[in-house]
Amino acid sequence: MTRLESYRTPTAPFQYEPDKVKGSRFIADVSPVQSGEEAEAFVRKIRDLYPDACHHCYAWRTGAEGKANRSSDDGEPSGSAGRPILAQLEGHELTQLVVVVTRYFGGTKLGVGGLMRAYGGAAGQALDRVEVTTKIITEYVAFAYPYDCSGPVEGILHGHDLSLLDPDYGAEVSGGVHVPVNWWSAPPDDCASWNLRTTPRNFPAGGT
Repeated sequence: MTRLESYRTPTAPFQYEPDKVKGSRFIADVSPVQSGEEAEAFVRKIRDLYPDACHHCYAWRTGAEGKANRSSDDGEPSGSAGRPILAQLEGHELTQLVVVVTRYFGGTKLGVGGLMRAYGGAAGQALDRVEVTTKIITEYVAFAYPYDCSGPVEGILHGHDLSLLDPDYGAEVSGGVHVPVNWWSAPPDDCASWNLRTTPRNFPAGGT
Protein backbone atom coordinates (compact mmCIF):
# COMPACT_ATOMS: atom_id res chain seq x y z
CA MET A 1 0.00 0.00 0.00
CA THR A 2 1.42 3.38 -1.02
CA ARG A 3 1.92 5.74 1.89
CA LEU A 4 1.82 9.51 2.03
CA GLU A 5 5.13 10.86 0.74
CA SER A 6 5.03 14.49 1.91
CA TYR A 7 3.10 16.99 3.98
CA ARG A 8 2.72 20.79 4.11
CA THR A 9 3.49 22.87 7.17
CA PRO A 10 4.26 26.53 7.99
CA THR A 11 7.88 27.50 7.47
CA ALA A 12 8.08 29.70 10.57
CA PRO A 13 5.85 31.33 13.22
CA PHE A 14 3.50 33.94 11.79
CA GLN A 15 0.96 36.41 13.14
CA TYR A 16 -1.96 38.12 11.45
CA GLU A 17 -4.66 40.42 12.79
CA PRO A 18 -7.66 41.08 10.52
CA ASP A 19 -10.04 44.01 10.86
CA LYS A 20 -12.02 44.22 14.08
CA VAL A 21 -15.40 42.51 14.22
CA LYS A 22 -17.90 44.77 16.00
CA GLY A 23 -15.10 46.13 18.14
CA SER A 24 -13.51 42.77 19.01
CA ARG A 25 -9.90 42.06 18.04
CA PHE A 26 -8.99 38.58 16.80
CA ILE A 27 -5.23 37.93 16.63
CA ALA A 28 -4.13 34.72 14.90
CA ASP A 29 -0.76 33.21 15.81
CA VAL A 30 0.52 30.31 13.70
CA SER A 31 3.49 28.08 14.44
CA PRO A 32 4.98 24.86 13.10
CA VAL A 33 5.26 22.13 15.75
CA GLN A 34 6.58 18.59 16.01
CA SER A 35 4.08 17.22 18.54
CA GLY A 36 0.92 17.89 20.46
CA GLU A 37 3.02 18.68 23.53
CA GLU A 38 4.90 21.36 21.58
CA ALA A 39 1.58 22.76 20.34
CA GLU A 40 0.21 23.03 23.88
CA ALA A 41 3.42 24.76 24.96
CA PHE A 42 2.91 27.32 22.19
CA VAL A 43 -0.63 27.94 23.43
CA ARG A 44 0.73 28.63 26.92
CA LYS A 45 3.28 31.01 25.41
CA ILE A 46 0.51 32.99 23.70
CA ARG A 47 -1.52 33.09 26.93
CA ASP A 48 1.49 34.59 28.67
CA LEU A 49 1.97 37.06 25.82
CA TYR A 50 -1.63 38.32 26.04
CA PRO A 51 -2.61 37.79 29.70
CA ASP A 52 -5.38 40.40 29.55
CA ALA A 53 -7.19 38.88 26.58
CA CYS A 54 -10.64 37.32 27.02
CA HIS A 55 -10.05 34.05 25.16
CA HIS A 56 -7.24 32.07 23.55
CA CYS A 57 -8.99 29.59 21.28
CA TYR A 58 -6.89 27.17 19.28
CA ALA A 59 -6.47 24.05 17.20
CA TRP A 60 -3.53 21.89 16.23
CA ARG A 61 -2.80 18.95 13.92
CA THR A 62 0.21 16.63 13.98
CA GLY A 63 1.37 13.59 12.05
CA ALA A 64 1.85 13.32 8.31
CA GLU A 65 -1.90 13.00 7.74
CA GLY A 66 -2.95 15.23 10.63
CA LYS A 67 -4.78 12.40 12.36
CA ALA A 68 -3.73 13.66 15.80
CA ASN A 69 -5.56 16.90 16.50
CA ARG A 70 -7.19 18.96 19.20
CA SER A 71 -9.24 22.14 19.42
CA SER A 72 -10.41 24.35 22.27
CA ASP A 73 -13.15 26.98 22.61
CA ASP A 74 -11.49 28.33 25.78
CA GLY A 75 -14.73 29.51 27.35
CA GLU A 76 -16.54 30.57 24.18
CA PRO A 77 -19.82 28.72 23.37
CA SER A 78 -19.24 25.08 22.46
CA GLY A 79 -18.21 24.63 18.83
CA SER A 80 -17.97 28.35 18.12
CA ALA A 81 -14.18 28.76 18.03
CA GLY A 82 -11.90 25.73 18.23
CA ARG A 83 -13.67 23.65 15.62
CA PRO A 84 -13.81 26.48 13.03
CA ILE A 85 -10.07 27.01 13.51
CA LEU A 86 -9.40 23.29 13.07
CA ALA A 87 -11.55 23.30 9.93
CA GLN A 88 -9.23 25.92 8.46
CA LEU A 89 -6.17 23.77 9.20
CA GLU A 90 -7.86 20.87 7.46
CA GLY A 91 -9.12 22.98 4.57
CA HIS A 92 -5.65 24.39 3.92
CA GLU A 93 -4.29 20.81 4.01
CA LEU A 94 -1.65 21.68 6.60
CA THR A 95 -0.29 19.60 9.47
CA GLN A 96 2.43 19.78 12.11
CA LEU A 97 1.11 23.18 13.20
CA VAL A 98 -0.92 25.06 15.79
CA VAL A 99 -3.08 28.16 15.39
CA VAL A 100 -4.13 30.25 18.39
CA VAL A 101 -6.72 33.00 17.90
CA THR A 102 -6.72 35.48 20.75
CA ARG A 103 -9.81 37.61 21.33
CA TYR A 104 -10.09 41.01 22.97
CA PHE A 105 -13.81 41.62 23.56
CA GLY A 106 -15.08 44.81 21.95
CA GLY A 107 -18.31 45.23 23.86
CA THR A 108 -20.76 43.59 21.44
CA LYS A 109 -21.73 39.92 21.55
CA LEU A 110 -21.40 38.18 18.21
CA GLY A 111 -23.56 35.10 18.71
CA VAL A 112 -22.43 31.56 17.86
CA GLY A 113 -22.57 32.11 14.12
CA GLY A 114 -20.67 35.36 14.35
CA LEU A 115 -18.01 33.77 16.55
CA MET A 116 -17.58 30.88 14.12
CA ARG A 117 -17.04 33.31 11.27
CA ALA A 118 -14.70 35.51 13.29
CA TYR A 119 -12.47 32.76 14.69
CA GLY A 120 -12.47 30.68 11.52
CA GLY A 121 -11.96 33.80 9.43
CA ALA A 122 -8.96 35.00 11.45
CA ALA A 123 -7.33 31.57 11.25
CA GLY A 124 -8.10 31.22 7.55
CA GLN A 125 -6.74 34.65 6.65
CA ALA A 126 -3.55 33.92 8.57
CA LEU A 127 -3.11 30.57 6.80
CA ASP A 128 -3.76 32.24 3.44
CA ARG A 129 -0.71 34.42 4.10
CA VAL A 130 1.73 32.17 5.97
CA GLU A 131 4.73 30.78 4.10
CA VAL A 132 4.39 27.02 3.65
CA THR A 133 7.05 24.34 3.23
CA THR A 134 6.56 20.89 1.74
CA LYS A 135 8.34 18.26 3.84
CA ILE A 136 9.42 14.97 2.30
CA ILE A 137 8.68 12.10 4.67
CA THR A 138 11.62 9.78 5.18
CA GLU A 139 12.12 6.55 7.07
CA TYR A 140 15.16 4.81 8.47
CA VAL A 141 15.64 1.41 6.85
CA ALA A 142 17.94 -0.96 8.74
CA PHE A 143 19.48 -3.80 6.76
CA ALA A 144 22.26 -6.39 6.70
CA TYR A 145 24.18 -8.06 3.90
CA PRO A 146 27.07 -10.52 3.48
CA TYR A 147 30.57 -9.19 2.94
CA ASP A 148 30.73 -10.44 -0.64
CA CYS A 149 27.95 -7.94 -1.46
CA SER A 150 29.87 -4.98 -0.01
CA GLY A 151 31.20 -3.62 -3.29
CA PRO A 152 27.87 -3.63 -5.16
CA VAL A 153 25.93 -2.31 -2.16
CA GLU A 154 28.38 0.55 -1.55
CA GLY A 155 28.31 1.43 -5.25
CA ILE A 156 24.52 1.52 -5.29
CA LEU A 157 24.35 3.61 -2.14
CA HIS A 158 26.77 6.08 -3.67
CA GLY A 159 24.80 6.12 -6.92
CA HIS A 160 21.64 7.09 -5.03
CA ASP A 161 23.44 9.65 -2.86
CA LEU A 162 22.91 7.57 0.28
CA SER A 163 25.29 7.00 3.17
CA LEU A 164 25.46 3.90 5.35
CA LEU A 165 24.49 4.92 8.89
CA ASP A 166 25.35 3.09 12.11
CA PRO A 167 27.61 0.57 10.33
CA ASP A 168 28.49 -2.61 12.20
CA TYR A 169 30.99 -5.11 10.84
CA GLY A 170 30.32 -8.41 12.54
CA ALA A 171 29.53 -11.74 10.92
CA GLU A 172 28.02 -9.59 8.17
CA VAL A 173 27.66 -5.89 7.45
CA SER A 174 24.68 -4.12 8.99
CA GLY A 175 23.53 -0.52 9.09
CA GLY A 176 20.82 1.63 7.65
CA VAL A 177 19.85 4.52 5.41
CA HIS A 178 17.30 7.34 5.42
CA VAL A 179 15.12 7.10 2.31
CA PRO A 180 11.80 8.61 1.20
CA VAL A 181 8.80 6.48 2.13
CA ASN A 182 7.65 4.12 -0.62
CA TRP A 183 11.23 4.08 -2.02
CA TRP A 184 11.88 0.75 -0.32
CA SER A 185 8.58 -0.78 -1.43
CA ALA A 186 9.76 -0.35 -5.02
CA PRO A 187 13.57 0.11 -4.85
CA PRO A 188 15.56 0.77 -8.02
CA ASP A 189 16.16 -2.24 -10.26
CA ASP A 190 19.81 -2.32 -9.27
CA CYS A 191 18.75 -3.19 -5.71
CA ALA A 192 16.47 -6.09 -6.64
CA SER A 193 19.11 -8.78 -6.17
CA TRP A 194 20.31 -7.56 -2.76
CA ASN A 195 20.22 -10.18 -0.05
CA LEU A 196 18.90 -7.72 2.52
CA ARG A 197 16.83 -7.92 5.68
CA THR A 198 15.08 -4.61 6.20
CA THR A 199 13.21 -2.93 9.05
CA PRO A 200 11.48 0.34 8.07
CA ARG A 201 10.68 2.95 10.73
CA ASN A 202 7.88 5.32 9.89
CA PHE A 203 7.04 9.02 10.32
CA PRO A 204 7.61 11.04 12.41
CA ALA A 205 11.08 9.54 12.80
CA GLY A 206 12.18 11.37 9.68
CA GLY A 207 11.28 14.38 7.57
CA THR A 208 13.23 16.94 5.61
